[in-house]
This record gives sequence, structure tokens and C-alpha cells, in this order.
Amino acid sequence: MDRQTLDRLTRLSQLQLSAEEERLVLDDLGHIVALIDEMRAIDTDGVEPLTHPLDMDQPLRRDAVTEAVDRARFLAVAPLTRDGLYLVPKVVE
Repeated sequence: MDRQTLDRLTRLSQLQLSAEEERLVLDDLGHIVALIDEMRAIDTDGVEPLTHPLDMDQPLRRDAVTEAVDRARFLAVAPLTRDGLYLVPKVVE
């Protein structure tokens, strides 16, 4: 990570950093890029991707209806409805 790249990133993100903040960000981003480079150097051929870092099954809840929707009650409090649908103002010409 160099000063020119940081200047471009701060311009694109519309951030204004003090000199001390720029120094800290440059240092942090340099460490992050170094870590990514280190991870890229690891030979991962033949390693299957994981869905989860721990060897476990995800407990799932039952896919069951837990409440009934009273459509008439919800439509009754809407400002405008017609034929069971909500009417909203046109926002795009």
C-alpha cells in the first residue's frame, strides 16, 4: 500500500484524513495487504471449501406456519385499497 493508492481511495470514498490518520491507515492497510499476500501463497490445491469452519450440522427450526394473516384487518387500516390490494402513489413517471 502506497501513498498514491491511499490518496485515490480517500478521494473515491470522499474521506478527509489528518496526517496522523493517513499514517495509521497506510500502516493498517499495509498489514492487511501483506496478510492477503501471505494467504494467497498457501497451497490450497486439493482442499475442499468449507461451508462452516467447525465440523457440525446447523440446527434448523421446523418450517411451519406460526401465525395466520388476517388480510381484511390489515387492509382495513390502509389509506387506500382496491380489490384486496394496497394503492400507493405513483413515484416514477
